[in-house]
Amino acid sequence: MITLKRSMVALFVDRFSHQWVVRDPEGNFWFVPPIANSWDHRQPFSPTEESELEPVPGHYLHMLDLPF
Repeated sequence: MITLKRSMVALFVDRFSHQWVVRDPEGNFWFVPPIANSWDHRQPFSPTEESELEPVPGHYLHMLDLPF
């Protein structure tokens, strides 16, 4: 039997940059601006030692109009 593990979408706030960070289902991190069609304007994000990702409750995901 094969078991597939699927990553969940997660929302964070980076305390260092004060920006929204989304982890997509593939496990990639993205800066996402709080604007309409925000996913179309995402930028790659690589956590560094200065990054402080604070988890945000999932019900805030709808604010960013994500395709997930």
